[in-house]
Amino acid sequence: MDKIIILDNGSQYTQLIARKIREANVYCEVFPWSEEFISFDDIKGIILSGSPYSVNDAQAPAPNIEHYIGKIPILGICYGAQYIAKYFGGEVVKTSISEYGPRKLSFVDSSSLLFKNIKSEYIVWMSHSDTIVSIPQNFKINCSTDDVKIAGFEDYSQKIYGVQFHPEVHHSVIGKDVLKNFLDICNVSYDWTPSYFIKKTIEDIKNLVGDDEVVIGLSGGVDSTVAATLINQAIGDRLHGIFIDTGLLRKNEFSEVLANYKRIGINVKGIEASDIFLSRLANVVDPEEKRKIIGKTFIDIFENEAKKINNVRWLAQGTIYPDVIESAANNSSAKTIKSHHNVGGLPEKLNLKLLEPLRMLFKDEVRKVGNELAIPTDLVNRHPFPGPGLAVRIIGDITLDKIKILQEVDDIYIKMLKDNNLYNQIWQAFAVLLSIKSVGVMGDERSYENVIALRAVNSVDGMTANPFAFPLDFLANLANEIINKVKGVNRVVYDISSKPPATIEWE
Repeated sequence: MDKIIILDNGSQYTQLIARKIREANVYCEVFPWSEEFISFDDIKGIILSGSPYSVNDAQAPAPNIEHYIGKIPILGICYGAQYIAKYFGGEVVKTSISEYGPRKLSFVDSSSLLFKNIKSEYIVWMSHSDTIVSIPQNFKINCSTDDVKIAGFEDYSQKIYGVQFHPEVHHSVIGKDVLKNFLDICNVSYDWTPSYFIKKTIEDIKNLVGDDEVVIGLSGGVDSTVAATLINQAIGDRLHGIFIDTGLLRKNEFSEVLANYKRIGINVKGIEASDIFLSRLANVVDPEEKRKIIGKTFIDIFENEAKKINNVRWLAQGTIYPDVIESAANNSSAKTIKSHHNVGGLPEKLNLKLLEPLRMLFKDEVRKVGNELAIPTDLVNRHPFPGPGLAVRIIGDITLDKIKILQEVDDIYIKMLKDNNLYNQIWQAFAVLLSIKSVGVMGDERSYENVIALRAVNSVDGMTANPFAFPLDFLANLANEIINKVKGVNRVVYDISSKPPATIEWE
């Protein structure tokens, strides 16, 4: 299968590049800038991402592109373009002219294949303080803005291209067209589709697993559900699902999830273990410590159940690309934002081989695969739910009373979203029980009760997110419903933070 390789120089937008390439039905992978490739049998092009560094910094990323030149097309984006310019003898300097935000292309070379069928006057998104002031010999300028003459350049004969703007962000109106033109230059076959992925993955699972048994921890979420469905289609009842009630699930979730899995034919066993989790979480306040305790407890219980199954050689997980990225699993220089319980621990403890059929997929791709597999839409379109459950939506210590309050609030919130046809317009919605109380008036008496924060965001893969713009009357009605029906709550607020700088979850 044809693929595009993205060499990551540390840009916050690198994953967006990958998504846009895949949305064009072309497979791509992200590697650190230091990665080098010897064989080009299936690699059709290289993209160099942006970076927080200046190309003139001593510690700046320096991809070795020497053995790609003249063999496969190369596209540099922002820092990547500056790096290419400097690599071939051009000049990149910090000038008084910086470009941040939307800029209008005032010139586009109509003869450039990169700008095929694209004209001037389009808005693109810039984010750079360094400027390319001269391009290498044999290169030519292919686009400009009013402020920067060299907004893009190319060497057609060697199929090397660079653009100062970010075609991967939605603010760049022509971004998809530029990336599509680059893919055409790479002469790729546009065959990365859900049906292709499903067929190949099922074949790979059959070949990999053979006659072995596989165990998987299920959560009811789209990731583990799609992973289990794929494996089930490959090996049937030799897949053993384990669904653990941590006591931190939503209202009635344990029974509903078990029923859903049986409905789609997955072999699953439910384990009630809420008392163990809650006792170990008693008086724990730190969110990272909560995650670690829940992860360890999950492993202990899962290990005990998995050992009861004969001939198990594989542990399956619903790990997806953002899990890997945020856990810094493929980049030793990255900082861990938060630990993910499904990226390690169990395979070593159980002495099992790891099976992660969705590891290279973004969330939107997982949903597309789920739809192609004909999984019921209420499962495929279910909002993401964190592995640690409500523990990371209760700020401070965990108690049974707090869990019950949050479960009732969450139930009202989700039902109102569905009743008002808002649920499927939102990527993720949830409630958070804060660690503070506020003064209120209920009836003729002063109250001093809990505060609930509501969160609703839209995103594609969870890497970036924007708050959902609810009608004010909906929020007012929702707050009134929560306060009137949930004892112990007298105030409701709405979180309008974006990611970044905030995360989607509060802990």
